[in-house]
Amino acid sequence: MPSYDYRCLKCNKEFSVMLSIKEHEGNKAKCPKCGSKRLEQLISHFMTKTSRKS
Repeated sequence: MPSYDYRCLKCNKEFSVMLSIKEHEGNKAKCPKCGSKRLEQLISHFMTKTSRKS
């Protein structure tokens, strides 16, 4: 599952949450501090794993 980073527009808390793509597209994320769904998605880091050695 992908991890998404958000900032709550109500309490300004930044947090990460793992959601399926379907949940993300359905705006299922909410702030863990205040429960608001007024969120701004932040640019996230990502990592890939391959079977090849670098």
